[in-house]
Amino acid sequence: MLAATARVAGDFDLAEESVQEAYLAALGAWARDGVPDRPGAWLTATARRKALDVLRRRQVLRAKLPLLLEPDATEPDVPDEIAVPDDRPRLVFTCCHPALAREAQVALTLRLVCGVSTGDIAHVFLVSEPTMAARITRAKKKITAARIPYRIPEAAELPERLDSALAVVHLLYTTGHTAPAGGDLVHADLVDRALHLARMLASLMPDEPEVRGLLALLLLTDARRATRTDTDGRLVRLEDQDRSRWDRDAIAEGRRLVLGAFRTGRPGRYALQAAIASLHALAPRYEATDWPQIVRLYDALLDRWPSPVVALNRTVAVSMVDGPTVALAEVDALAQDPRLAGYHYLPAIRADLLHRLGRDTEAAQAYRTAIDLVDNDAERDFLATRLGELTR
Repeated sequence: MLAATARVAGDFDLAEESVQEAYLAALGAWARDGVPDRPGAWLTATARRKALDVLRRRQVLRAKLPLLLEPDATEPDVPDEIAVPDDRPRLVFTCCHPALAREAQVALTLRLVCGVSTGDIAHVFLVSEPTMAARITRAKKKITAARIPYRIPEAAELPERLDSALAVVHLLYTTGHTAPAGGDLVHADLVDRALHLARMLASLMPDEPEVRGLLALLLLTDARRATRTDTDGRLVRLEDQDRSRWDRDAIAEGRRLVLGAFRTGRPGRYALQAAIASLHALAPRYEATDWPQIVRLYDALLDRWPSPVVALNRTVAVSMVDGPTVALAEVDALAQDPRLAGYHYLPAIRADLLHRLGRDTEAAQAYRTAIDLVDNDAERDFLATRLGELTR
């Protein structure tokens, strides 16, 4: 709705206000007349009309519409059949314009395109909610002031925006895959939204290997969704999951996309991560996973994306190839990186390695550190259970 309305309004604040007014209108109209056959189309059409009404009242519709408005988008009447999905890529690429700082691009897209709350975005960026709200407001104003076009970029413009667009979709999926806070491990609505956006980007750029790689990564990771928690919502480790319940169609599609991305000879970070996820998905048992190949893929990933989080994830595979002693030394070295301060997976991984080495007193302390840092209830309960097993 917001994406479709923004194309007419040419102003994000007006578009958001019009969408809110459309919901208010629905409360009255639907209670009186019943819910329409296509409620989404009704809401979108109402929001767009309300935006146009505001612009007409200002009596300067054509003079004041910024360049966010496309030349052919000035129709006064909007049919019920609104092609809402077609507008979302425009909104993604508008928010990911290089005139905005990278953090602003990601935050604005998460808020406007993905519907993530300002508070949750602030949590991801480790800032206060008022600070994040101010950043989002500044970004919206900059788009209007700079007259950034509301459209899909030309081919020559895509490279400078594509990376940010893919990063947003990946972050949205990650936020849904393991919720930063709350009682549920997974936010299915965010996961599904990320998959939808990834498919739309893939349909726009079917020959772009990194788009294929991202869609593959999401499909292969999400194939395990049904087995990541038990019937009581408790987290289940990868090695304990029922692999017969994994989504084989998603795995097969993800695998095809990975192979296609690698055939180009230029796999990027998403394709490499997807290849790692593919090896996990194809292994008949946890112990049968091709750990040496996973380590090699992590090495290639670190060359392209030298992230401390990637290096930390690599230590899990290293522990399966070279043993927990070698992996623990790498984890302890990574602990000196300030970017991992407060990252609860570091002490959690360290605790597991210490336990495997029989150093349970140290492992228990590491679990306590991880518990103090985690905000998701399902993860906290899992860590508390592991701690309890050590201290019985």
